[in-house]
Amino acid sequence: MTAATVLTDMVAALDAAGIPAMLTGSFAAAFHGAGRATMDVDLVIDPTASQIRTLVASLPAAQYYVSLDAALEAHATESMFNVIDLATGWKVDLIVRKSRPFSRTEFERRLPTNFDGVSLAVATVEDVIVAKLEWAKLGGSARQLDDVAALLRVNKSTIDRAYLERWIGELGLSDQWQAAQPR
Repeated sequence: MTAATVLTDMVAALDAAGIPAMLTGSFAAAFHGAGRATMDVDLVIDPTASQIRTLVASLPAAQYYVSLDAALEAHATESMFNVIDLATGWKVDLIVRKSRPFSRTEFERRLPTNFDGVSLAVATVEDVIVAKLEWAKLGGSARQLDDVAALLRVNKSTIDRAYLERWIGELGLSDQWQAAQPR
C-alpha cells in the first residue's frame, strides 16, 4: 500500500464520518514544492466526539491500529492521535484543530485540491510554514526549519509576508523564523 492509498482511504473514512480535514506537515510542504521523505501523513481534523467514535468504528481492526480512548482524549485536549496501517507501517497523525485564533484561521484558509489523485483540502503555504515553525519551537527540530527554508525558496514570490509576520509575532516564533531563513 502506498502513501496515496493510505491517504485516499483515510480521507474517505473522514468524509464518511462527516469530519472536515486538512492536509498539513510534510505532505502539504511537498504539495507546495518542498518535498522530503516521510512515513507519516498529517491531517488536521475538526470533529465532534460522536464523529470520532464513528471514524474509529469504521476502520477495520485487521487493517488499522487506532485507539478509541486515545482519539477521544485527543478530542478533549485538542491534541493528536494516530492511525497506523498494519500492512505497511504508514502512520496517519490526526491532529484535532485547536480552538485558538491561529488554528481557526488556518483551517478556514485551507485550499480544496487534488493531491496525488485524492480530493481533499490542504493548508496554505503560509500556514504550513507557521505550523512547522511551531513544531521546531516545541521540539527543536532542524528538519522543520529546513522545510521552512525550502518552502521560502520555492514560494518566495507568492508568500503573503504580512500574514506570516502577524502569526510569527503573535505565536512567539521569531527565533525559529530567523533560524529558518534560506542561506
